[in-house]
Amino acid sequence: MRHHREDIVERAVQVLDDYGLASLTMRRLGSELGLQASAIYHHFPSKQALLAAVADEVLARGRRPRAGGAWDDQLVEACYELRDAMLAYRDGADLVPTVYAFGLGAQAPADELEEILAAAGFTDPLVGVGARTLLHFVFGHTFEEQTALQAESAGAIDGPPAGDRASDFDVGLGLVLDGLAAHAPTGRRVRG
Repeated sequence: MRHHREDIVERAVQVLDDYGLASLTMRRLGSELGLQASAIYHHFPSKQALLAAVADEVLARGRRPRAGGAWDDQLVEACYELRDAMLAYRDGADLVPTVYAFGLGAQAPADELEEILAAAGFTDPLVGVGARTLLHFVFGHTFEEQTALQAESAGAIDGPPAGDRASDFDVGLGLVLDGLAAHAPTGRRVRG
């Protein structure tokens, strides 16, 4: 049976979710697909390219329709979507930021955040810094949240960690948005 790129990515997402990022090897994936690991290189020049495709697929599966609204409401939607997409898959909060940091993929959330900020009239320097600050907050918070959830699930820690992570995310995101609002272009909405 001939496998297509989409089949390989589909199975790689399943391996990621079933076994975790450390177990997503070319050998394991080849075994799961019933082919030699070297055959995967016909579709992906490297493991890093495969991981980029997996991260992009995780993000694509998490896409939701946008409600629109004010710039800060749009940013909230985009940040929650990113968080939820990463939490939907085991080690998703490890995979997506790593791929993004290496410049291999997972660029869609950054592009969307920049588009929202640019459309709201923020200056070019604030568009880039604002988008990266939001990404760093979402990536960091979600990584900590997912790590704690997985540790609790594996019995590595007794019960959930202190604090309400969902509530912390909302408050932290609000703090970042309040900082952006302090630099909002004249005549634009400021969070209240």
